[in-house]
Amino acid sequence: MPRIRFALVALAVVLGAAGPFALAVEPGSDPRAVALAESVLEKMGGKSAWERTRVVRWDFMGRRRHWWDLHTGDIRIEADKRIVLMNVTTKTGRVWQDGQELAGQELADALTRGHQWWVNDSYWMFMPYKLLDPGVTLRYVSERSMQKDGRAADVLEMTFGAGVGYTPQNRYEVGVAKDTGLVEEWAFFKDAQDEEPGFVLPWSGWKKFGPILLATDHGPDTGGDWNIAVFNGLPASVFESREPVGP
Repeated sequence: MPRIRFALVALAVVLGAAGPFALAVEPGSDPRAVALAESVLEKMGGKSAWERTRVVRWDFMGRRRHWWDLHTGDIRIEADKRIVLMNVTTKTGRVWQDGQELAGQELADALTRGHQWWVNDSYWMFMPYKLLDPGVTLRYVSERSMQKDGRAADVLEMTFGAGVGYTPQNRYEVGVAKDTGLVEEWAFFKDAQDEEPGFVLPWSGWKKFGPILLATDHGPDTGGDWNIAVFNGLPASVFESREPVGP
């Protein structure tokens, strides 16, 4: 797989079901951009659809598998013989590596890493739901043709406040397709001052999973099938036991 150059992306709010809809219009946000973001959120089902969603499972680029209970904040991450069971709000939990449970500083470091994985990987799944997070400033850039197929899109710029996520210096340009009203492209800038993006990738293949819409296509070099699924609930053991979880 060709290397996609990116850092841990900024994530404004990580508080379960309410997080992506703790809506806030930041000073400096462009009213046109805010109105467009609001229309995108409605296209995806809005706040009510998100609040009806309980557990989401997905694979991140073939590297990690996540289970996230949006109501409790509990997550399970399986990656490279490592299992992370933690809560994203309290940042407490348990970690096993090669079948051995970690403790002390090794555990603390592994939980920090697990939280970073979750921040990054969940942003790749849910970014369009977070356009109006607290700390996110939106600006309307222009109309532009998307790289994948040349269709017209309105482009929004996302920048972040100093306390947002792990990498608030990031910047994004987000393409909202004029014909669908959904986010269908994004460009990542490692530093807000960069003139050229680190990548430009599609955000397409939108499908309904439970009550919400999620994109299934992030480009050919991003791991293929992300194995997305939404569940009304799962056994507690998914978030409590190192024993394998079914498909």
